[in-house]
Amino acid sequence: MKLKTTQQQKESLGASTALRSPMRLSALVAAVSVTLLLAACGGGAKSDKASQTAAKVNKEEITVHQINFVLQRQQGLKPEQAEAASKQVLERLIEQELAVQKGQELKIDRDPKVVQQIEAAKREIIARAYVERIGESISKPTNEEISKYYNEKPALFKDRRIFSLQELAIEATPEQIPAIREKLQSSKSMAEFAEYLKSNEIRFNGNQAVRAAEQLPLAGLDAISRMKDGDSAVTQTPNGLTVLFLVGSRSQPVDEARAKPAIEAFLSNQRKSEQVQKDIKALRDAAKIEYVGKFAEGAPGKDGAASAAAPTPAPTQTPVPAPAPTEAPAAATPAAPAASGLDASAISKGMGLK
Repeated sequence: MKLKTTQQQKESLGASTALRSPMRLSALVAAVSVTLLLAACGGGAKSDKASQTAAKVNKEEITVHQINFVLQRQQGLKPEQAEAASKQVLERLIEQELAVQKGQELKIDRDPKVVQQIEAAKREIIARAYVERIGESISKPTNEEISKYYNEKPALFKDRRIFSLQELAIEATPEQIPAIREKLQSSKSMAEFAEYLKSNEIRFNGNQAVRAAEQLPLAGLDAISRMKDGDSAVTQTPNGLTVLFLVGSRSQPVDEARAKPAIEAFLSNQRKSEQVQKDIKALRDAAKIEYVGKFAEGAPGKDGAASAAAPTPAPTQTPVPAPAPTEAPAAATPAAPAASGLDASAISKGMGLK
């Protein structure tokens, strides 16, 4: 077996890239709005307020706008499902309104815990709306920028591969590590190496998976893509070692035309995130922030904690739509987080495929 040593890397990416179609969603909501308005008007000459009413619950009204707001948040809704969906939404809103009315009757809305939750939700909504408004001013990536990103990431596109991986998180003392490395060098397979660990009562957790390039942490992808079938990468951890073994791989490239929508969304989100951080930093610099009591000890300066001050528009994710789904891996015991970045969470969540 060939041995390669990598430095510890941290996963910097989260969940999978989801491309949406705003035009289709807008058209769908518009169609539902027309349907609901016609139904509400009933062909008679009524006021604008009456035409917006979908139902009355005791003395309170549920409007078409409320239904449309819920429908806008439903992903994958087809135009032919609009009418049925609007009726289902209305029934849910009626039940919600009944619960609200009863809660107000019981003065639940005045409960300190409920008031605190309402205020927290209000602050979050306002902050996110502000962030989204910042994002509206960001220009879209140009075709040249998209092509540049495509060419700079061959492991994600032109040289994209599907990897069959095995990982061992080994608990070992510093004195045991040289012998473990030596045995790994001489082992002909991961099974032989694992048997050595068992016979020497060295504790370890194993994990295996079949993953496409975009499902791996971007920070560790280049190192993994340089590995050949049969290679292993070793990283020393505080508790011992992590061994990543490439059982096999196959080529499955993605051309630029297919990758373009995902790259465009990725670069746009990246720009929005950078602009938000820049804007929040400017607000912190201009504001008078005073930490009090125990929070004053070791408090960050104006440059610190800016990233935690505001929500980001969207997680920056690996921008690759997969050409074809990969087979699901056999169930395995999750491994401890690996310094290579291939931890159990990253494998299970993925960053492009489901």
